[in-house]
Amino acid sequence: MRLTLAEPNYLKDSVSIISELVNEASFKIKPNSMELVAMDPANVAMVIFKLLSSAFTEYQVDKEIDLAINLANLKQILRRAKSSDSLTLEIEEDKLKITLIGASKRTFFLPIIDLEDRDQRIPDLNFPITIKTKTYVLNDAIDDVDVVAESVSLIVEPKKFTIMAEGDLSKAKIEIPSEGDTIIVSDTPDKIKAKYSIEYLKKMMAAGKLANDVTIQFNKDYPLKLEYKSVDKVFLSFILAPRVEND
Repeated sequence: MRLTLAEPNYLKDSVSIISELVNEASFKIKPNSMELVAMDPANVAMVIFKLLSSAFTEYQVDKEIDLAINLANLKQILRRAKSSDSLTLEIEEDKLKITLIGASKRTFFLPIIDLEDRDQRIPDLNFPITIKTKTYVLNDAIDDVDVVAESVSLIVEPKKFTIMAEGDLSKAKIEIPSEGDTIIVSDTPDKIKAKYSIEYLKKMMAAGKLANDVTIQFNKDYPLKLEYKSVDKVFLSFILAPRVEND
């Protein structure tokens, strides 16, 4: 295995985001992509990551490899990569060898760990609505409601997407019309509402570093799916369990 990236930020930013949700995970190095599917320790959120071979300047994989790594340790090393460096991943003596070449050549070795061999299955979810918007639109709205509460209600009606939160005394409401940068596609005339954790959402929305657009899908008291992608480069998606209200 020998993988070289001329733009290390695709991996660096992805690992930084994923490590906020998952401590240890197994990358699958496939003939055409580097992939990861993992749940957070609380089983509240799932992350699905794919870095395509077309993002690499060199991609040599003879057979599929499972590469289990402590993500916090990997993040610390990748933080040392400058955007102008080339980054190469290899396996040497049961360790992950990471080489950064810029003004100097720097080599790091990370232990490959043993993880329980359990394949995470991506759930088969069906959504009646899909919202496509710019990452800054969603980020700004969640930052606004974060001021007043710890959870947020997402509400879709025909032609309108509302993001709302209520604290003990305060309330915030952001209304986003289906026009311009925001497109709402709905299979139902009904109003749909669901509630999610702002803490988790903010960790996921950091993926706005990788893409300018985000696809949002959800249903009443149903998981939320966020999808970020840079064409022919990287794909990062999240599934977040709802906060179901008892009333």
